[in-house]
Amino acid sequence: MSQGRRQLRFPSTLEGIHFAEKLVDDVCNEYSVKEDFYGEILICLTEAVNNAVVHGNKLQEGTEVSLTFELANEKTLQFTIVDEGPGFDFENLPDPTAPENIELPHGRGVFLMQRLADRCTFNHGGSEVILEFDVAHTTEA
Repeated sequence: MSQGRRQLRFPSTLEGIHFAEKLVDDVCNEYSVKEDFYGEILICLTEAVNNAVVHGNKLQEGTEVSLTFELANEKTLQFTIVDEGPGFDFENLPDPTAPENIELPHGRGVFLMQRLADRCTFNHGGSEVILEFDVAHTTEA
């Protein structure tokens, strides 16, 4: 479904996170998403964009990140983040809650996305992530 579809492309810099924040603001306002769920969507999107910029494209000049929003169906907000990197082994990441990892300053992004989104899907070896949020339980009645 292409209703409300928006696509952004921006350079692989940390400033790109601002594009994600603005898109989340716009989408959550448009679809009357509750404030509690707004925070979860915002965390997921900023983590995904940060990972695409830093880990996928390695902050390499000349690379871009693509961020797309669309309604997957009448009740699901879908965000797709694509980088130009080779991907990563998303099935074998260290557990950030393990005692040996708990103090590390990184390694929680994928964990958070998988816990906060209703669905988190990696494609193309991990260079594409699709985050889905069911608005049926997030919007005001």
